[in-house]
Amino acid sequence: MTVEHAGQFYIDGRWRACTTLASTPVVDPASEQVVGQVAAGGPDDVDFAVAAACQAFPAFSQTSMEDRVALLGRILELIKQRAELFVDALVTEMGVAITFARASQVPFAAEHVRVSMDVLRRYRFLTVNGTTATAKEAIGVCALITPWNWPLYQITAKVAPAIAAGCAIVLKPSELSPYSSLLFAQVMHDAGVPPGVFNLINGTGEVVGAALAAHPDVHMISITGSTRAGVLVAQAAAPTVKRVVQELGGKSPNVFLDDADFAQAVAKGVLAAFRNVGQSCSAPTRMLVPVARLAEVEVLAADAAARIRVGDPRLGETTMGPIANAAQYHRVQSMIAAGTDEGAKLVCGGLGRPEGLDRGFFVRPTIFSEVMPSMRIAREEIFGPVLSIMPYRDEEEAVVIANDTVYGLGSHLQSRDPERARRFASRIRAGQVHINYPAWDGRAPFGGYKRSGNGREYGVFGLEEYLETKAIIGYEGPVG
Repeated sequence: MTVEHAGQFYIDGRWRACTTLASTPVVDPASEQVVGQVAAGGPDDVDFAVAAACQAFPAFSQTSMEDRVALLGRILELIKQRAELFVDALVTEMGVAITFARASQVPFAAEHVRVSMDVLRRYRFLTVNGTTATAKEAIGVCALITPWNWPLYQITAKVAPAIAAGCAIVLKPSELSPYSSLLFAQVMHDAGVPPGVFNLINGTGEVVGAALAAHPDVHMISITGSTRAGVLVAQAAAPTVKRVVQELGGKSPNVFLDDADFAQAVAKGVLAAFRNVGQSCSAPTRMLVPVARLAEVEVLAADAAARIRVGDPRLGETTMGPIANAAQYHRVQSMIAAGTDEGAKLVCGGLGRPEGLDRGFFVRPTIFSEVMPSMRIAREEIFGPVLSIMPYRDEEEAVVIANDTVYGLGSHLQSRDPERARRFASRIRAGQVHINYPAWDGRAPFGGYKRSGNGREYGVFGLEEYLETKAIIGYEGPVG
């Protein structure tokens, strides 16, 4: 595909040239071919963008709720109108299956904008209790760093609430999936965002991300990425004492209590773990099952994996495309090898590409069983279609195994007994618990315990990350 402005950045309401001569290749992961180049910015580009945001912030923060709702509405409509352009970009830049891009990646991204509109209409920015008022005010200039695995989805999850709050924005998308962000910047321009309120700079985390994190005129930074990247951002941000919101790694459990509907739930668990080729930080990649049901679960899981169609992401019958980039492909292969080397039982899949695919970053859907908590595949985030089935003896051990991780982002739980499921859910140390595969909820707060991050996204909780709290004492009472 051809993307306009690939060599430019969007700053202060217009497209402008990069100050450096550097660029980053865009690789189609299905063919391993370079399909384009995007500019890679430097510290001067960051300074220009932050300065534009600083200039725009005072006026935009004072706009009315109605004006911001209207702006978000125009953004939403343009995303919907240009949905196929975004689908094409996502397939090209990260190899997502076209059916999944149409059904999930783009519609869920649009839903973040709609939810922000709804939250904004109802939110009370000022409350009064006696003579004291509490005001919620836009925090200021926000740097937003988004990942390659859900490119448009993560952009709208941050940009929409920031706009709703009245903040000015500098967005740094992943350099590995930049086309969808360029299309989004054009949406913002065409929606009539005031100059300087939204700015986009492409580039690496080491250069652009680090400059944004350390910049003294950035008041808040939100990053979705690896735990390592989140730590580096927090360290760079510390000297300027800016707010840091992090949505980071995960190693989520899917706990099957002994009364679960195994015939239905195991297959759904495989698909949940392998959704987006397993490239989701909250993917439930540890399936915890009673030891007496282990052999049954292995058969059910293997049957589900066998029905996955791996191949050209542009074909309608494909349900799983390639891994999004070369570095991640090699990481997944090394973790599959580690599972075998450490003695896990290979149920299906394994090393190499699926049969009939001799190029592209395609991976065989892989399931291991008899996985022990000490194994690397049980402890490290793999970010690919690799599932670990882990046996437990009783419910107490299931709780221990579920929480035996440095992460705490997502989790799943299967049981026919609602009260029993709720009791178990209360003991899982994670930011979200999904009972019996509920529908996605764009209002539910999303974020992690432990090394999965700080802060929350989506709905009211996502909006409030972009707000400061001010107490006005003596707000009502005699003057003089």
